Amino acid sequence: MSSNNQDFFKRVHQVATLIPVGRVTSYGAIAQYLGTKSSARVVGWAMNAAHGDLSIPAHRVVNRVGLLSGKHHFEGTNLMQQLLENEGVVVKENKIQNFKEIYWDPCKEL
Repeated sequence: MSSNNQDFFKRVHQVATLIPVGRVTSYGAIAQYLGTKSSARVVGWAMNAAHGDLSIPAHRVVNRVGLLSGKHHFEGTNLMQQLLENEGVVVKENKIQNFKEIYWDPCKEL
């Protein structure tokens, strides 16, 4: 991985650590906050690279409509959902319920 990618991943991880417990954000919101609006997919790669580092709450980053699109990157079939539910987030059929109410937008909140 190039040093530019490592730096970007590090910046993504720094934003992810700021997502409050019980809230979620999207890959695109993090990309937009970092000034790279069209790189939501790279944010997803950064979240995938964070697995195993418990200081980075990758489970709080979902797709733009609240789907747990990254869940297959977590150990076990339902770990992402379990982590979210432990924080009080309601998930049904791999989708965050009350998504708009618990959505955390770093552009507005940081």
